[in-house]
Amino acid sequence: MAAEKSVTLAIKGMYCSACPYIVKQSLVKIRGVENVAVSYEKQTATVSFDDGKTSVAALTRATTQAGYPSQPIGDPVAAK
Repeated sequence: MAAEKSVTLAIKGMYCSACPYIVKQSLVKIRGVENVAVSYEKQTATVSFDDGKTSVAALTRATTQAGYPSQPIGDPVAAK
């Protein structure tokens, strides 16, 4: 049974004002992603997703392919 989860990714390589937009676009195109909030100041992206349609590995792969390597901060949690 799929559940909506939320994960915060530590993003590396965001150096300009366009970077958060690129990171967000790399994530929103993934099937199952519900919401993305990128923080340039914190160098993070918080992603809500359906774990029956995508995975944290797919999210980190998408940002890395866009030129911004990422890794999860902690474990994904069920969204409230």
